[in-house]
Amino acid sequence: MNVFKIRILVSIIVLIVIMMSVAGFSAPAIEVDVGRIVSDISPTMTGIFIEDINFGADGGLYAELVKNRSFEFDWPLMGWQLVKKEGADGRILVLRDNNRSRNPRYIRLLIHQAGEGFLLKNSGFRGMGIKRGIEYRFRVDTRLVQGDFTRLRIEIVDTQGKVLAKGQVNGISSDWKTLKCRMKAREQTARGSLNIWIEGSGQLEMDNVSLFPGDTWKGRENGLRADLVQLLVDMKPGFFRFPGGCIVEGYNLSQRYQWKHTIGDPMERIWNINRWNFEFKHRLTPDYFQSYGLGFYEYFLLAEDMGAEPMPIINCGMACQFNTAELMPMDQIGPLVQDALDLIEFANGSADSEWGKIRSDMGHPDPFDMKMIGIGNEQWGPQYIERYQIFAKAIKDKYPDMALIAATGSDGSIFPDGHREIDYLWSKWRELKPEIVDEHFYRKPEWFLENTDWYDTYQREGPGLFVGEYAAQSAGVASPDNRNTWKCALYEAAFMIGMERNADLVRMSCYAPLFGHEDAWQWRPDLIWFDNLNAYGSANYYVQKLFSIHTGTHLVLTTVKDVPVLDTTKTALHASATLDQTSDEVIIKVVNAADMPVDVFLDLKGIEEIAGESCVILLSSKSLEDENSLQVPQKIVPAESFLNISGTQFIYQFEPYSLTIIRVPVKK
Repeated sequence: MNVFKIRILVSIIVLIVIMMSVAGFSAPAIEVDVGRIVSDISPTMTGIFIEDINFGADGGLYAELVKNRSFEFDWPLMGWQLVKKEGADGRILVLRDNNRSRNPRYIRLLIHQAGEGFLLKNSGFRGMGIKRGIEYRFRVDTRLVQGDFTRLRIEIVDTQGKVLAKGQVNGISSDWKTLKCRMKAREQTARGSLNIWIEGSGQLEMDNVSLFPGDTWKGRENGLRADLVQLLVDMKPGFFRFPGGCIVEGYNLSQRYQWKHTIGDPMERIWNINRWNFEFKHRLTPDYFQSYGLGFYEYFLLAEDMGAEPMPIINCGMACQFNTAELMPMDQIGPLVQDALDLIEFANGSADSEWGKIRSDMGHPDPFDMKMIGIGNEQWGPQYIERYQIFAKAIKDKYPDMALIAATGSDGSIFPDGHREIDYLWSKWRELKPEIVDEHFYRKPEWFLENTDWYDTYQREGPGLFVGEYAAQSAGVASPDNRNTWKCALYEAAFMIGMERNADLVRMSCYAPLFGHEDAWQWRPDLIWFDNLNAYGSANYYVQKLFSIHTGTHLVLTTVKDVPVLDTTKTALHASATLDQTSDEVIIKVVNAADMPVDVFLDLKGIEEIAGESCVILLSSKSLEDENSLQVPQKIVPAESFLNISGTQFIYQFEPYSLTIIRVPVKK
């Protein structure tokens, strides 16, 4: 159909709608008044949040393939297997040298008789993803105690023992020495293993065994998995919240996240158990620890790579209140406060400051320009308030421009008296005036569709709002049966429209959790799923991505009239509109939650004319139960088309079960 015929058809439809209105019939209508700006839109409106859950860091984003590379797990040989060939005789000792305070453990191989050989094997994180044609970097620290060892033969093999890549390291000596080699994979497997053949007899010590792919993000040696980073970069997030989440708090205070343990030489960072190791009986994961190879320096680098504002969260002397609820005594909280001040200096200090020099020596002389910091994760009660005040005073005294983020506990519905708890915290925040207050929501999908007006009645005086964790739970909170269905994603989109309509109050938001390993998850749903070779975005991912990319700079007044209803608590049509002053476009976002198409009369006020072809981005699926998967990763993805709009009033038919974004170039 040519453009002329389309224009005639649109004119006829507009005429029909007008006639219906005169006759007393009403059709859904969206009025966008571009001349009436409600507020600016924060450039941090949509961001991302990472927590090392579901093997999101070790075994996921962090590209190291060797599990328990320096024998620091609570079970020092977890992940390792000593294979003795015919006639071989020997064993492994685990040694501890407390003079090596950050990495005290190493192993000694006692080989009495070589026979046909000893083989030290590591199978990685549910196997090692090995790609054909990629070069792999192996390294190991060795020391000869006694014997005739001169070299180690290195192999990467598949589940059948077929050698996919091989190399060797030479130069074993009586002093600790780092040995390295590179080897290219000839074949591909998702379940590879590393074999270290020890040739000779005597006593040989080993530590820090590592295997990295050569195709890490930006080729960095202590690098990240490139396909996962690319999915994050493609979102163009406004901010990056890290490192959690509940791991900030720890099951108890001894397991809390301590950022100073996560910087410096990656092989010398202090390991920690991951609190998701044992949290859920239905998904016990005894091999889940934190190497901190992906630490605060790498998080800041990643934020910079994405063009996102870094947002670290610090422990405030409280363990997870859903677990032990341990508290650091108030007279002992000083070192934690100093840690927070040192973190700001690490991020923002000059290269000749104490902590800025450490950052500079790690490879980043320029400051990271951190502007905000979260004090605690999901804390609540008077004990949180008194600790928050100490941190807030110390930070503001030294860094008055640093924005502080305070918490409101977890989802209010979790607490028996949840709303009283949140009301108490809000009364304190209006008094103490942090810049941002963080709210979390994990609820059924219907709640998100029913509460698109959640922030309409919030007080405007006081802190801005950060919806720091939210996700629709298809089966129930933390249920292993939750799925990333289109229903969850679509209803979240409607809620996000509600947040956008309240952009004067809601300044930031992000989905949680970010990553899920198909073979090693503890919590679902998750934004991005992956196995050892592949990754894909869920339907929820594409909703988040579209909102992030199509934000705009200013919220404009939008009125939705004669909205069709689904039932007594839910309406079918939800809309918001923003003006992007950088591109002179009006961005209209519409969710149609009905199972049928809806014709809507759109009226753009406050503009001279449409300045060109409009871009239409459609995200939809025929069934609310549809979802993306490793087998069908592109089942629900955005589709772009173009629309010629002849005037400021037009009819558009919104597909069933859809999120539609229309970018209209305008002359104001």
